[in-house]
Amino acid sequence: MTRTWFITGANRGLGRAFTTTALAQGDRVVATARDPQTMDDLRHERLTVLALDVRDRATVIDTVDTAFAKAGTIDVLVNNAGYGLVGAIEELGEAAIRDQMDTNFFGALWVSQAAAPHLRAQGHGHIVQISTVGAVGSLPLFGLYNASKWALEGFSAALADELRPFGVHVTLAQLGGFDTDWAKSSMKFGTGLPAYADLRTGILGMADYPDPAGAPETTDTAADSAEESEWVEAAPEVAAAGLLDLVNLPNPPLRKVIGPGAHQMVALALDQRRQDYLSDPEFSWPA
Repeated sequence: MTRTWFITGANRGLGRAFTTTALAQGDRVVATARDPQTMDDLRHERLTVLALDVRDRATVIDTVDTAFAKAGTIDVLVNNAGYGLVGAIEELGEAAIRDQMDTNFFGALWVSQAAAPHLRAQGHGHIVQISTVGAVGSLPLFGLYNASKWALEGFSAALADELRPFGVHVTLAQLGGFDTDWAKSSMKFGTGLPAYADLRTGILGMADYPDPAGAPETTDTAADSAEESEWVEAAPEVAAAGLLDLVNLPNPPLRKVIGPGAHQMVALALDQRRQDYLSDPEFSWPA
């Protein structure tokens, strides 16, 4: 059966991989991007591209309404639009923090709100929220990015219970690391403080954050860095294959871990939380 997808942030990285994978399956896709021209190279008879800045709630509602009007029904909605923000908590200014939450959290919230009445009316559908293993645990310098995903998971778990009686599924896709623009041109950084130089070196392998005005890393240098690294991130097509497996499930779960090494990261984070609670003599962990 041919499905129709609605995918935000579809012009590059994971969003593009999700889009091309859905099209390759013979499905239809309504894809959104802030600049639709960045998807001109993906022209396809089963692809509709709409302009959308997910931070604008009124525009989101209009665009989602338009998508349902054009497609008739939408079977899979993927809230993918987002970006990475790196910086110790005190290194991040108000504007950077608000923009991170506006995109990663509020953007997904506005799209979910706009789609809910349509999905209820059609009596089926699957909302997939692109989350991260960082929404299970935490990592220094990624506090605000993870906070945006923790907030995403909080409302999405409630949304799943609210929409289940109407035949609509909600899944939090907790992704590990993938080789996308998320960690490159899409990533933003705080203003580095000397006090955190050692922390930056230990986690990022650099004492200072990259200069946004500096020249981009060359392909040769990037390749050399990948060869020297102990961890090479999987291609976004791997995530797309995992997403396809997820939406093919007749009864998809609320949470689905996707990506090489991601399951181990979640297990470590949950074990750390378990140890924290076990330090309380009044707490008894469920058998």
